[in-house]
Amino acid sequence: MFPMLIGTVVIAGIVGYVSEKTGFTRNGILQSIIICVGGAFLFYFVRIMFGLSIGSPGVDAILSSVGALILVPTHWRKR
Repeated sequence: MFPMLIGTVVIAGIVGYVSEKTGFTRNGILQSIIICVGGAFLFYFVRIMFGLSIGSPGVDAILSSVGALILVPTHWRKR
């Protein structure tokens, strides 16, 4: 279980870095990584507590990171 948590954090960090470098987001590298890791942690714990899963743990980490990048910055962006 612990290696799956570490892998989730690493994959989320990579997704945050790549999304910033490719221009998918304009939050800043550190902010994007923090958002991705937070979303991945949230989905990781939901997966453990309730057994919800989309696929393998790596796919779950990627999808939850991208979902957090889409939801969090657009929620706080000024209109």
